[in-house]
Amino acid sequence: MQITFLGTSSGVPTRSRNVSSVALRLPQRAEMWLFDCGEGTQHQIIRSELKISQLSRIFITHMHGDHVFGLMGLLATCGLAGNVDRIDVYGPPGLNEYLQAASRYSHTHFSYPLKVHVVRPGIIYEDDEFTVSCGPLQHRITAFGYRVVEKDRSGRFDIEKAKALQIPPGRIYGQLKRGETVTLNDGRVIDGTQLCGPTEIGRKIAYCTDTVFCDGAVELAQDADVLIHEATFAHQDADMAFQRLHSTTTMAAQTALGAGAHRLIMTHFSPRYAPGNSVELKDLLQQARAIFPKTDMAYDFFTYEVPRRREVLTN
Repeated sequence: MQITFLGTSSGVPTRSRNVSSVALRLPQRAEMWLFDCGEGTQHQIIRSELKISQLSRIFITHMHGDHVFGLMGLLATCGLAGNVDRIDVYGPPGLNEYLQAASRYSHTHFSYPLKVHVVRPGIIYEDDEFTVSCGPLQHRITAFGYRVVEKDRSGRFDIEKAKALQIPPGRIYGQLKRGETVTLNDGRVIDGTQLCGPTEIGRKIAYCTDTVFCDGAVELAQDADVLIHEATFAHQDADMAFQRLHSTTTMAAQTALGAGAHRLIMTHFSPRYAPGNSVELKDLLQQARAIFPKTDMAYDFFTYEVPRRREVLTN
């Protein structure tokens, strides 16, 4: 599970930061999922090591322009040169009407299956490996945050131990790897859990933007390995944050702390904190780390590999 930030500015792009979009790459499936799609997102993908052809799912938090203006262009490119098999788009009410109107007036016809899902709080997608759920955030318009949970899986299978027990390889190995109990031809009963290491806890990612501090974000981020949370404003600009229903650095840190998250990555920064101003982005990072030390500040093309918990414990 590899996270790449494609846009980390709020409202408008800057010379160094594009508007909101985060990619989640799943190499074992040759898939890429996208969270929000601000203007210029497809250009950011092209500049990165990501492949548009692997795009399969897009999750939109809300219908403000800096989160959706890049969506139609990206979907059109997928039809012309992306070679995608199918794309599912998830988002709030109005998303399907927006895409239909843009498609109609631009005379764009998609050459691949495109399905738009209007989300409601709860599980919105599930397969053998992952569950994706969403929950309400608190913003000026309807907004949702997303939570991606990798399902737990059996620990590593001890092949040498299986050979020592003279268990014949083949389909039986697969059953034992899944922790099943198998009866061999010679009558022996083998418990697969005795040949596997400890259960590997699935990784969890939460994505919360745009929102002021709210219980919904804390709930989505419970025990998350990574919480991606907006931090539009510095702590001293809290009045503006409450007026515009955005978060400060301290709100993002308090969300991570309250949720028991393992790491916080802040994004969606106001351009007002440019170098040379009285408050700079480095000050925002210090504010958050004072509350939640395991905080990072995202920048465009920053990539983070989400570690498994056994790797964290080993390190």
